Amino acid sequence: MFAVIRSGGKQHRVAENDRIVIERLAVEPGDLVAFDQVLMLAEDGKAPLVGAAVPPEARVFGRVLEHPRGPKLIIFKKKRRKNHRRTRGHRQDLTAVRIASISLTGDASAAEAAEPVPAAAPTVDAVAAAPVLEPALQE
Repeated sequence: MFAVIRSGGKQHRVAENDRIVIERLAVEPGDLVAFDQVLMLAEDGKAPLVGAAVPPEARVFGRVLEHPRGPKLIIFKKKRRKNHRRTRGHRQDLTAVRIASISLTGDASAAEAAEPVPAAAPTVDAVAAAPVLEPALQE
């Protein structure tokens, strides 16, 4: 099953366990977020539900993974022969979301049962975990 949702003025095609990057949401990493603007629902072997055919209580639930920033964009404006140049930079604030479930009835129980994302899992130092290789003897 997949759905088309609207978030941040854009449309996203999502299925369960998909990772999407959308415009910044005001939620903390690990929280459950519900997308209520479901534009289309489709299942394999069935006709898709589009527009008014989509139940109004349909929801897509996801867990917030992190809040990254987009790539830096350079905005350069110039007026020729006028000695006028302006350079501006922009980085969009984003939110990464893992889709937990798609619900026709708006029930969040399946999404809440999904594993919450750990805040910051401890990692083993890559240098300490790397195998030690003996240098070859040179004569």
